[in-house]
Amino acid sequence: MEIQENIINKVAESGLMTIDLANHAPTAAIRIYDIKENLFHGLILKEKDFRAFIKEHDWSQYSQQHVGIICSADAIVPTWAYMLLTTKISDYALSIHFGNEETVRNMLFEQNLNNIDYSLFQDQRVVVKGCGDIDIPESAFVTFTANLYKVAKSVMYGEPCSTVPVFKRKT
Repeated sequence: MEIQENIINKVAESGLMTIDLANHAPTAAIRIYDIKENLFHGLILKEKDFRAFIKEHDWSQYSQQHVGIICSADAIVPTWAYMLLTTKISDYALSIHFGNEETVRNMLFEQNLNNIDYSLFQDQRVVVKGCGDIDIPESAFVTFTANLYKVAKSVMYGEPCSTVPVFKRKT
């Protein structure tokens, strides 16, 4: 006599939507331009020299990348210098930001998350995946939750088999 047991996938039947924020991570390379390389003696920016550099530099190396502009030296850099860099990099880069790699990555994550059609989560029970293959900044979880909170029935954090409740809309 053979006994067959039906295995029931309770997670699949629960009606939970699992979202992995890693799917919204920026995929193109992020490159940082440090204006300190253009400072005279690491202290000041000479306009004439800087304009010559701007004219001669090969800006195509920033093609199809997100670019962050910074100055890692303790120097006063005139605002027009950042603006001038932006005009040259703009012809090649996917986007330009003021900040280091972490800042740029956070901004790109936020842009991607703000472009989601959150009506897809209307009255849904959503699990935001906690662990994954890539590091997801806390700011991404904040942005996603702020948008999700407006439409979802409930939000949980973790894995469908082991979640931490974040909120449940009162009916």
